[in-house]
Amino acid sequence: MTSQPGRAAGAPVRIALDAMGGDHGPAVVLDGAARVAAARADVTFLAFGDEAIITPLLPKWPGLAGRMTLHHSDVAIRMDDKPSQALRTGRRVSSMWMAIEAIKRGEADVAVSAGNTGALMAMSKVCLRTMPQIDRPAIAALWPTLRGRSIVLDVGATIGADAQHLVDMAIMGAAMASIVLDLPRPTIGLLNVGAEEIKGLEEVKAAGRLLREASLPQLAYHGFVEGDDLGQGTVDVVVTEGFTGNIALKTAEGTAKQIGQYLREAMGSSLMSKLGYVLARKAFAILRQKLDPRRVNGGVFLGLDGLVIKSHGGTDGLGFAGAIEMGYEMAHHDLLSKIRTSLSLAQEIRAPGMAAGAEPS
Repeated sequence: MTSQPGRAAGAPVRIALDAMGGDHGPAVVLDGAARVAAARADVTFLAFGDEAIITPLLPKWPGLAGRMTLHHSDVAIRMDDKPSQALRTGRRVSSMWMAIEAIKRGEADVAVSAGNTGALMAMSKVCLRTMPQIDRPAIAALWPTLRGRSIVLDVGATIGADAQHLVDMAIMGAAMASIVLDLPRPTIGLLNVGAEEIKGLEEVKAAGRLLREASLPQLAYHGFVEGDDLGQGTVDVVVTEGFTGNIALKTAEGTAKQIGQYLREAMGSSLMSKLGYVLARKAFAILRQKLDPRRVNGGVFLGLDGLVIKSHGGTDGLGFAGAIEMGYEMAHHDLLSKIRTSLSLAQEIRAPGMAAGAEPS
């Protein structure tokens, strides 16, 4: 398996955009791109979508002139399409596929889409394939914590995980943390039902043994962590399988909305509450910012032989800009090379039955 052509040193970061993905259409994508273009001189865009819809919108964002090329596609993947259906109708012709394929062709360094998550993952796997040694890709998300931010993966790419998959995710998550969190040796925790080594599923316990005994130079294995450690920021990277990770993610998002609703109701319940809100406006503004999902928008598909970023489907221009920024950082700091290097250093801890460098069945 060959890697996709890389970005030349010092060259602009080329970002492919699925302009038709998401709940709100091309306006959000263009707004996000314009925000990033205004902040970064070393970014260019390839947008894929319906010219008849996108072209009339472009005058609103003059900063994109000369920084973005538009490529027509009259097929858009719907948010409710099943992955198999999306592949049948959108392979090679949809805006989503074309954005991903731009990476394979060497025309883009990263693709960003707010479209259907299942379809985006299915198309990315078919078009880009996975890296050697990687069985299944994972989605990694930034997580706000009391200490700042951490990375959690997998938050929904695949259901279930064996020990080797958990180890691979730990290695890939550490590589991402070294870029996003600027940590030379991030701490890694395996999400479990208890911190004691005797607790949990056999796969989790086996992954813990492999990581602990390996003492890899690129990460520091902390041990098992529990659900409350996610918000505490106990470790820099939390590793779990996709079913549990997705439930944790949706629970956190729902809790943030619940707290926000409680605060709005409490602040409007009486004259004294309203006065208290006026006096504490700055504090509430800080809290609102910390709870704003747009601040951490952008899930990274790890394990693919190419960089793909998934933005929240219901985001606005500011949130989509955050997803683009995530893609920029991953490409600019060459995440794929870091992951390949980390995997090669960890060949000695391949789980039983998985030889180093072997392709999974």
